[in-house]
Amino acid sequence: MVLWGAVLWRRLLRKRWVLGVVFGLSLVYFLTSTFKQEERTVRDRNLLQVQEHEQPIMWKVKFSSGNSSQLSNQCRNSVQGKLLITDELGYICERKDLLVNGCCNVNVPSTKLYSCDSCLPNGCCSVYEYCVSCCLQPSKQHLLERFLNRAAIAFQNLFMAVEDRFELCLAKCRTSSQSVQHENTYRDPIAKYCYGEYPPELLPV
Repeated sequence: MVLWGAVLWRRLLRKRWVLGVVFGLSLVYFLTSTFKQEERTVRDRNLLQVQEHEQPIMWKVKFSSGNSSQLSNQCRNSVQGKLLITDELGYICERKDLLVNGCCNVNVPSTKLYSCDSCLPNGCCSVYEYCVSCCLQPSKQHLLERFLNRAAIAFQNLFMAVEDRFELCLAKCRTSSQSVQHENTYRDPIAKYCYGEYPPELLPV
């Protein structure tokens, strides 16, 4: 019985109409699978666009001055500078003029508020501390908000961890993958600390 069934099946496969039916069913299955995959891709892409445009990322950053430690007469500062320090109020001073509470001594003539001395119009600076001080200017708030709204998914882990504007400026001014080309060369070897929306201009090598 099994042998007879195998012979019958072999004879059916030799007929052209049977091969045509098998081919047609295979083609229908292939096209259906392809269209379903395309629909899933379009749906996912539309979902991402809706999330980007209608549901902006809920960043922790606060731009009001109420979250500053100014009220406790203590200041956070940029810490690592050998010569210059920027405190969270936007003052930049020489390290020797830093008070014990972490704030710059505003009574020293060389102390400056919201200084952009080494910064270019594109928001890139040659000195980290000037970058932070310039970034803290109240007029830069809208620029920082635009950057946060456009920040790539890759930067979420970095910028969602910051709690306020000072921490954002510290993080934004640090050099990152945006500051380099070919993974080992600065896009702009001089103005490599940027608070702006975009990476430094790409200079000819």
